[in-house]
Amino acid sequence: MTTPPYPSHPSYPEDLERPGLVRTGRSTFVRPIRPEDADRLVAFVGTLSRATLAYRSLGPVVRARDDIIRRGAHVDYLNELALVALDGDEIAGLVRYVRDPQEPEHAEVTFTIRDDHQSEGFGRLLLEHIAAAARARGIRVLEADVLADNARMINVFLGSGYRTQAGPPGQIIHFEIAVDPQAQAVARAERREQTAVRRSLKPLLEPRSVAVIGANRAPLTIGHEIVANLLRGGFAGSVFPVNPRAERIAGARAHASVRDLPEAPDLALVAVRAEAVPGVVRECAEVGVKAVVVVSTGFGETGAEGRAGELELARFARASGMRLVGPNCMGVVNTAPAARLAATFSPALPTPGRVAMSSQSGPLGLAVLDYARRLRLGFSGFVSVGHAVDVSTDELLQWWEEDPATSVILLHVETFGDPRRFARVARRVAPRKPIVAVHPGHADSAVSSLFAQSGVIRTRSLQELFDVALLLAHQPPPPGNRVAVITNAGGPAALTVGACAASGLRVPALGERTRQTLRPALAPRADVSNPIDLTPTATAAHYRQALDAALADDGIDAAVVLFMPPLADKPDEVASAILDAAAARPDKPVLASFLGGAGVADLLHRGDLVVPTYTFPEAAATSLGHAAAYQTWRSTPAGVVPDLAGVDGERARTLIASCAPGPVPAAVAAELLASYGIAVRGGEPGPGPDAFLTVRADPVFGPVVAFGLTGDYADLMADVAHRVTPLSDRDAREMVRSLRATPLLERQGVDFGALEETVLRISAMVEDHPEIEALELRPVRLLPPGDGVAVAHATIRLMDSTAAGGSS
Repeated sequence: MTTPPYPSHPSYPEDLERPGLVRTGRSTFVRPIRPEDADRLVAFVGTLSRATLAYRSLGPVVRARDDIIRRGAHVDYLNELALVALDGDEIAGLVRYVRDPQEPEHAEVTFTIRDDHQSEGFGRLLLEHIAAAARARGIRVLEADVLADNARMINVFLGSGYRTQAGPPGQIIHFEIAVDPQAQAVARAERREQTAVRRSLKPLLEPRSVAVIGANRAPLTIGHEIVANLLRGGFAGSVFPVNPRAERIAGARAHASVRDLPEAPDLALVAVRAEAVPGVVRECAEVGVKAVVVVSTGFGETGAEGRAGELELARFARASGMRLVGPNCMGVVNTAPAARLAATFSPALPTPGRVAMSSQSGPLGLAVLDYARRLRLGFSGFVSVGHAVDVSTDELLQWWEEDPATSVILLHVETFGDPRRFARVARRVAPRKPIVAVHPGHADSAVSSLFAQSGVIRTRSLQELFDVALLLAHQPPPPGNRVAVITNAGGPAALTVGACAASGLRVPALGERTRQTLRPALAPRADVSNPIDLTPTATAAHYRQALDAALADDGIDAAVVLFMPPLADKPDEVASAILDAAAARPDKPVLASFLGGAGVADLLHRGDLVVPTYTFPEAAATSLGHAAAYQTWRSTPAGVVPDLAGVDGERARTLIASCAPGPVPAAVAAELLASYGIAVRGGEPGPGPDAFLTVRADPVFGPVVAFGLTGDYADLMADVAHRVTPLSDRDAREMVRSLRATPLLERQGVDFGALEETVLRISAMVEDHPEIEALELRPVRLLPPGDGVAVAHATIRLMDSTAAGGSS
């Protein structure tokens, strides 16, 4: 028997510890089995019915001895791997594969789900997890034997989306499941995930009852203000303050502990000392609480020990079927009339509106809500996720994706739990609802690339975030980038024109017909080119005529209106004229710098019609530039991840399996690239400029592809393009043309098509083989059109195969 080229006893793979959601929305925690699970495994088998045991053993029930069952807790995590889904401290479901020593790319897989969880979707969840882990360990096919009347398990395989072969028909059906990430499998997993996420978040965002543990009698304390906000915020369900030393808090009857409540609340807010939080969360799990918001501080922000404590808290909550927000957060707000919820200690509560926001900073959330209220920017929902150890930004995106009250989503993001999932969800949501984000990321170009590929509008500050939100919440994105500027003062107009140019906008001359319409209507000294200068004597009628004509011009996509009150009177009449003109052309956005104020000025607010106003006109131009770029992204074909000819994935897997972690020998690296259609030629430098293509497995963003020219362009000018895999054909096309040095390449004449194809082949290779930790092609000689590219040298580094299983 040939020994497979794998280490025999890799260490425990912590990367396979993942939270999970089953179809019903129930939370669980999936992790590899451990030796100390032996007793837990015996107890699990002891709960299984005769029918379940018969399906599992494919025949008559024979109760195995405990010592044999205990051996199942000892695996090498590579040739044999078992994953458990937890229900509290107990096993709810188990999946195990055993590699075939004769065919190392095949493994037998078995599933066992506890009887009381067999209709909840644990089988499909565990299949997705075991398929990803097996794929990362060099297994291509999972084989399973299923009794013909085991309809549930058959449906799991047939409905998974993975390529399956079944047969021959008989009492026992043999399945072969190809675990490569087929598009259909990914799509079905996404639909299942979206349904499960929304169900799991319902007790958090639309609870029927709420407990506040750590409620306080003293006003202006966190525990008191949460209760008070719930009561005065219009929550329709039951509010249960929990405090053993109080009878009433904020007018509501208090209870000694969560165990003393008349019913198990859907949601519990925890505002106690950090050391008491684990015990409180355990009590919540015991009584059946479905979601917990930990307001308390003293966790990850205190150091490694605090971080470990909050991660253990998240694991326990997941295994107990609860969702957890926080710790170190300020709560949850929902302004929907049917689900009004102000579960926060913030003194400023938002007014109802169409903007939803997730913030990862608790203290910042207080300022955010106060500022939004002063801007009169209404919110449909607000969630302060704090350290985000469980409920994540991408899950909230999936909630607001289907929320009819939300039309714009704002994100304050400090870290990504799963950047690939965020990108996948954002790409799905952003075409329908604009996503605006502020991120202080250390790897700025990678963050920008992740957002740009996903259609997310990235802003540089919170001020800019809200400036853009004001526009998108009240006006449509512009159909193009051509702007009319209407003013009664020349100086502010000049500033606006400069800001438009800096934001990617144009201020073109008006059409001749528009100018002919305006000349007789405006004052003799008015300038009817663009900007349209109405002069200080402009009246409301002049503003209306100018704005009507500009918006009717086919060469104009949006208008910025400037009104300087010291130069004119009757601002209410001017505001009314602006609103009338905006209402007549709802397809083109109108913005204003009006009265020196910001937000939703009373004069520019009429029912549902709002013209956002900005203190300075540059902010209006910047916001409009973001909105125009977003509309361009939304209306541009997304591109596809193409099927590439000449790819031999099986050969690549064999080569990778033959190598130890670390640098790959040069000859093997060349052969590995050749299996994806990339030739390493070597030789002397040839004509044309030299470039480089690299891939780095970033711990935050996953594989990041970088492209630039060698020498001073990259080193001194930082002229490097980044994209996050997987790349579509459009991503590759935009990437290789996004350098500032692109005009130089165009003048010299290079084969852009061959360069794009090389980028796509690299993307496919690292997506198919997550063991690739780093790759560098340097130099890549860019040859004339039709001659392709020449890779002169390549290096590849592999990570430890047991650390590559988390990506799927």
